[in-house]
Parts: sequence; C-alpha cells; structure tokens
Amino acid sequence: MSSANGHGVSKETWDSHNKMMLEPLVINDSEVFSIIKKEKHRQTYGLELIASENFASRAVLEALGSCMNNKYSEGYPGQRYYGGTEHVDELERLCQKRALEAYGLDSEKWGVNVQPYSGSPANFAVYTAIVEPHGRIMGLDLPDGGHLTHGFMTEKKKISATSMFFESMPYKVNPDTGYIDYDRLQENARLFHPKLIIAGASCYSRNLDYARLRQIANENGAYLMADMAHISGLVAAGVVPSPFEHSDIVTSTTHKTLRGCRSGVIFFRKGLRSVDAKGKETLYNLESLINQAVFPGLQGGPHNHAIAGVAVALKQAMTPEFKAYQMQVLDNCKALSSSLIDFGYKIVTGGSDNHLILLDLRNKGTDGGRAEKVLEACAIACNKNTCPGDKSALRPSGLRFGSPALTSRGMEQDDFKKVAEFIHRGIELTLEVQRSLDPKATLKEFIQALSKEEKFQQRVADIRAEVEAFAGQFPMPGLPEL
Repeated sequence: MSSANGHGVSKETWDSHNKMMLEPLVINDSEVFSIIKKEKHRQTYGLELIASENFASRAVLEALGSCMNNKYSEGYPGQRYYGGTEHVDELERLCQKRALEAYGLDSEKWGVNVQPYSGSPANFAVYTAIVEPHGRIMGLDLPDGGHLTHGFMTEKKKISATSMFFESMPYKVNPDTGYIDYDRLQENARLFHPKLIIAGASCYSRNLDYARLRQIANENGAYLMADMAHISGLVAAGVVPSPFEHSDIVTSTTHKTLRGCRSGVIFFRKGLRSVDAKGKETLYNLESLINQAVFPGLQGGPHNHAIAGVAVALKQAMTPEFKAYQMQVLDNCKALSSSLIDFGYKIVTGGSDNHLILLDLRNKGTDGGRAEKVLEACAIACNKNTCPGDKSALRPSGLRFGSPALTSRGMEQDDFKKVAEFIHRGIELTLEVQRSLDPKATLKEFIQALSKEEKFQQRVADIRAEVEAFAGQFPMPGLPEL
C-alpha cells in the first residue's frame, strides 16, 4: 500500500488505523474518558443549582452524538452548497415544524431559524439583521439581571460586542423592590429612540410585562425582541406568560429549561406588521434578513447533530410529562425560596414566578463570591450574582439558584427544603470563616483559610458527605456511563 506522496504505509499501520476508528472512548483515550467520568460523578453526587443548567435526556444525547456530526450543509433546506443533504434537509425541516408546534405558532405568521450555534450568536444575528451599525438598542442592565449580549458596558469599557458595534442604553430595576422600572424605561426610550428593545433576563425572578414593553416599543417605532433563553421550557409548557403575543422576534437557547442540547433558535414574525392611518399596509421582512445574518453573515455550516438534539427535545416538550415537569420546577423554586426566607434570608423581589431566585446576602454580612466557594466545596453548585444596588460587580452580594436541573432528577418540594438546609449550613460556615479573619481579608485569603484550617475542612467534609449521600439517591438522566 502506498500513499499519494509515494511514501509506503504498512498494512499493519493501516489495519491499526481502521481499528482506532472503531475503538470506544475508554480504550482510545482513557485520559479524556477519565475526566468525563469524574464530571459524571460530580453531577450525580452534587446538587446542581445553577439556573441556566439542566440534564439532557438520553435520547437528546444520543442524537447529539450521532453521525449527523459528520455532515456539512451550508445553506438552508433545498438550497445547500453541498451534495448529500437530503436527510439533513428532512431533519432541519422537522426541527422547524416542531419548534412552531411546541409554542403554538401559525406557520403563516411565524418562521424559525434553528441554525444558531447558541443563544449569544442568535442574539447577535438578530442585531446585525435589523439594527444598522451603531444603531440603538435597549436591554436590561447586566448588574440588574440582564444578559451580557443585551449590550453590557461599564463607564470605562465596552464589554459585550453588542455595545461595541451598536449603541446600547440599559434599563434598570428599582433598587428597593428588585422589579423592572418600566416607567423609567419608557421615559429613557423617548429620549434614546431605540431601534430594538430586548425583553429578557439572565437573573430576574419575575414574569416580564410584555404588553408594556410592546407599548414602549410602539411609541418609538422599535422592534421588540424577547430573549426567552431561561424560560423557554416554561413557555412551551404554558406555565408562564408567553412572549410571542407581543414580540416581533423571539430568541432562545435550547439547553436550559427546554432541556435540550446546547444550541439556539430565532423565531420571527411574517406577514402584516402594521397599517397606517391611510390604510397602507407594512409587511414584515424579517425572514430573509435574519436567515442571511445567520448564514452566510455570521456562521458557516450548521451543527446538524445539535439540530437533531433540539428536534428530540422539542418533541419531548409537547408531552404531558414535560408540562408536569415544568409545573414541578415552579413548585420547587417556590419551596426553596420560602425555606430560605424561613432561615432569615432575603430573596430579591421577595420570591419567584419562574425557575430561579436571587439570594441577597448583604443582611448576613457576607457576599456571593465567598459563599459560592464554600458551597462548591460542599458539592453544591451555584453562582455569585450582583444584586440591585451593588456598588461593585467584582464583589457581588448575591447567589443565584435555579430548580430545573434537580427537578429533572425527580426532586420535589420536600427535597428542596432539604437543599435549602444544606445551603444554610454552607452560608453559616462562610460566616464562621469570615469571623476568623481580618474584616478586610481578600477573597484569596478567605479561600486559603477555608482550605487549610483543619476545623473548617472537617466542617466542609461533614456537609459534603451528607450532600453526596442525599444527591446520590436520585436518578441521573442521560447516557448510562457517560
């Protein structure tokens, strides 16, 4: 046997190559296999409370790991730049059909692009489609619960690419109540005249007033885009208000409450947009603008394995079991919130309408960064988060907790009350470590004390052992081994 450049390849080498292509991961790359096994153990024996995370089903992961990974298919169904795309065309059309069905949308009035690689690229595709360079955008400020892609910038630096290529003005929450200040948003919009208003959040525990946001958008001739990444599963189940009635465009990730694989979708209106006083009709032209922005504007070939996983998740989202799951997500979040309030904690806005809460630790004399480190050591995963009124994003006062992932493992309200108890014990330990240090001690010094002081390590070990025993009782969705 010889290669194209004339160098010989032995039969032994070629046979070994063919064998390599069929080897399971555990044999082919034991190092990566070991890392994945360790992560599987962490997920199984820990408490996953990060609000943006979930556990995908076995069927979703099987689709994601399928031969659909191998196929390039730049373009759209029926209009590809590659041959051999008849089956990926069928898959993408099925995913689009299911996406519209899952949210009860009329295909004459709505279209959907299922090619975005995730939520951030989906959002940026919308901005480039309908907002000219340096055009104006308004989104909820990041420190107030908004998302990075909604235009975040500081006084000294433009952080998000959205704020670099477009002019962004954030809207805020009332620092006393934690609720969005729609009156102030309306006043600022009249001065700023945005081309696009974004309705969506990354850490906001209340339902959005889409009707009010639509009114503000109309007053300024702006598009209203809803980013429902966090709540898309809740919306599909009909347990929170839908953004579709009032929005021109709706974007989403597919791996949070929707419980699919990591990908993104963009829904857009079609047909009649408005009629003026003289009866002249204006039609939407979003479909071609958004499709061209996704490809060829920002992306190359779609990830067909991800589209397969999304299609499976959307089918699951239309089942009675999925609705029961989402109702339990809400009940569990309320149980977690009320239990933490009973322990004396302050919850921003006083509770939750959805899947997440924001715990304000200022009345306890600590902050989210320190508490997050202690909870992580105790096998409880959450994330530090700014609270309304925080002076520095570098030392956020809060912790964000979400119920979707643990609900996917079968936990109910009483289980979340136990989870609240574990959180409380972790925060009590945080305060104990702080009291042993100088009041001006840095986070680095705090972490050193936590990891080196024997009495603190023993407390961590005790809590962690209980957490792992508790978490290990519940089934883990997904593939049996990995």
